[in-house]
Amino acid sequence: MTEDLFDKAAALLRRSRNGLALTGAGVSTESGIPDFRGKNGLWSRYDPFEYGTLGAFMANPEKVWHMLAGLLEAVDAEPNTGHKALAVLEQQGLLSGLITQNIDSLHQRGGSRNVVEFHGSLETFSCLACGAGYNLAFVKESPLPPHCSSCSAILKPDIVFFDERIPEPVFIRTEQMLASADLLLVAGTSCQIQPAARIPFIVHSRGGTIIEINREPALGHIAAVTLQGNFSTVMEELTRRLV
Repeated sequence: MTEDLFDKAAALLRRSRNGLALTGAGVSTESGIPDFRGKNGLWSRYDPFEYGTLGAFMANPEKVWHMLAGLLEAVDAEPNTGHKALAVLEQQGLLSGLITQNIDSLHQRGGSRNVVEFHGSLETFSCLACGAGYNLAFVKESPLPPHCSSCSAILKPDIVFFDERIPEPVFIRTEQMLASADLLLVAGTSCQIQPAARIPFIVHSRGGTIIEINREPALGHIAAVTLQGNFSTVMEELTRRLV
């Protein structure tokens, strides 16, 4: 990776009128959260079609909570310097918002404000029986699996399972952000999971610029600049050029 690529990426961000970021699991691995599909990830221990669907949860929520208990460990992680660098770019007006596929809320804890959690969040939980809502503090203080205090049904985290649709309000907010985006900074995602994988191509097809940050780049054919390397290291250097 040459110095010229950082300069080029910085120049594109400065010229952008409405830049956004799209992030995936690779931005959180440096905070100690394994990629779900990685060697030590969740899906190496649990079949995603046996544990990661709403149908599985409805059929046997106790069984699915064996997997979900491991997910709760993610909320104890801390944002890394890359998360904080993205927040700085937002604060400086170089990015107007961020769309993340992650459910760990590390972007918000790192300082980002305008965040769309495309696949939901582990910060809140819902009772599918009576509609009651609960926060993470309630669940962490409860024996697992957590039960609704109103009707005793087992709670579901407000994350999107494989066989669930992205909530309509999330789709609407995402499209509103993309409608005026002229640049997308894509970081830590292989762009394989639909429908989030379409986002870079939507921006590119509308004439927007793509900058990719990844250890294993996936968008070389549409990216104007590819910064290959660890998320935190690349973001620290890119931010240094900009701020």
